Amino acid sequence: MSQVTTYIGPTATAVIKSSQRVTPETTDEVRHITLEVLDPAFQFVEGQSIGVLVPGPHDFGNQDHLRRYSIANARSIPVGTGVSLEILVRRCFYIDEVSGERYPGVASNYLCDAKLGDRITVSGPYLSPFRMPLDNRANLLMIGTGTGIAPFRAFAQLIYERRGDWKGQVRLYYGGHSGLDLMYANDETSDLAHYYDEKTFQAFRALGTKPLMTSSEALEQGLVDHAADSSRLMREPNTHVFLSGLSKVTQVFDKVMAKQAGSEADWKQLKLRMIEEGRWSEMIYD
Repeated sequence: MSQVTTYIGPTATAVIKSSQRVTPETTDEVRHITLEVLDPAFQFVEGQSIGVLVPGPHDFGNQDHLRRYSIANARSIPVGTGVSLEILVRRCFYIDEVSGERYPGVASNYLCDAKLGDRITVSGPYLSPFRMPLDNRANLLMIGTGTGIAPFRAFAQLIYERRGDWKGQVRLYYGGHSGLDLMYANDETSDLAHYYDEKTFQAFRALGTKPLMTSSEALEQGLVDHAADSSRLMREPNTHVFLSGLSKVTQVFDKVMAKQAGSEADWKQLKLRMIEEGRWSEMIYD
């Protein structure tokens, strides 16, 4: 998941170690990129993001262009002089509202076109609204679409590969237009399937059933089918909710859970209690 930002902070040099397309040629290009940051002090925790600086000059006289990307892997012991981290990048384009011309997104195309061995400048890591609970008996309810799945992949790696002692229930709800745009859960890359054998882990891939159905609409369809389970978990005092992706993710979740709760007022009361208890967090972008 990426976000535009203006704050840069300390920077470091990173080397492109691998760049793999995780979506087929017939759909939007999304690449899983592995970086080695050449500074062992560049430490991060799951849920954080890094900034990628694209050298200028750019339009409107900007010297540097900075965009943040969520880190898609769990932390590990530095190897040699570097720290390994992974990001998920969708090649983006935008249409000029005045001219109608199509322009490439600066950071996404810069990263998708980068070659193995190229050196880039990164900043961060940046603080995140996501906080993984320390109690391994906590339940985790993760909801997202698109590249918003990146921090959830890092969470899964942390609790099942790095820690290996998670006892709480883990649910991942992830919406997509079709099976082609389910990053880490499609025919090209399906590494989330590694955790399907875990007794506590369940992932629900909500696919669009109509040609023009959006990822958010597909997510809503999947959440409706499992609303009772989500509601039950959230009423337990050790359940933490994480929402990641476009702003519609929150709207969809609110809509489904309000109906499950019986009224919008009852749902707002439950949600407010979770927020006040520090069990609710969002990483949302427009």
